[in-house]
Amino acid sequence: MQSAYLRNKLTLLGIQIASLLLSVAADAQHFKWAPRNNPEFDRRKFSYGFMIGLHTSIYEIKYSGQFVTPAFDTVHSVQGNFTGGFSLGFLVNLRLHEMLDLRILPKAGFYNHQLTYYYTDNTFRQQKVETTMVEVPFLLKYKSMRRGNVRMYLVGGFTPGIEASGKHEEETTQESLSVERFNLTLDAGIGFDFYFPLFKLSNEIRFSRGLVNMAGSEQSIYNVPLSSIHTNTISVYFIFQ
Repeated sequence: MQSAYLRNKLTLLGIQIASLLLSVAADAQHFKWAPRNNPEFDRRKFSYGFMIGLHTSIYEIKYSGQFVTPAFDTVHSVQGNFTGGFSLGFLVNLRLHEMLDLRILPKAGFYNHQLTYYYTDNTFRQQKVETTMVEVPFLLKYKSMRRGNVRMYLVGGFTPGIEASGKHEEETTQESLSVERFNLTLDAGIGFDFYFPLFKLSNEIRFSRGLVNMAGSEQSIYNVPLSSIHTNTISVYFIFQ
């Protein structure tokens, strides 16, 4: 049930994002023959900038063997909910080749994950996990040919992150969901560079899949029925250089 629910949500989001990208690509054709702004911008060995990101994230869970024991026979199911957040950070871009860059984007990400526990008596309880993560994405950027003042690109890489809110130890109890402080995600995305007279703006959509089991070691009543917790995140970034 949980896997089907998650797949349906991700499919719907994927369709919406695909429609948005097709619209952007169509509009980009109007810029094909426009006079070029900053024609030598991408020849720089190093370039710098800052970024603003908006994201929606969900915990993907798997049940443990304890879920089917009499101790949890009143728990009907556990489901993750998509919740919003944002991130702020900087960009360091290294030109490796005419079509390939290495991007490092240290940032602070503000997350508000949520799990809903449904019970057989038609009640439910929610566990919210608010975290501030220091993350450092390492990404390869593969660029298309520039068309006027627009260029399409693909990005892929990984992002290590560690919680920096300083409240983890104090807030974790036997009556709350326990999660680990470290995460590592595999990232892939697509974006467009727009060249203006004084700067370059990159609009990017990125998908991140958590590789680390975030289920904490504390055996709280909310952790015992779960064997693993992984993050899935869809982000939209606005990067200024």
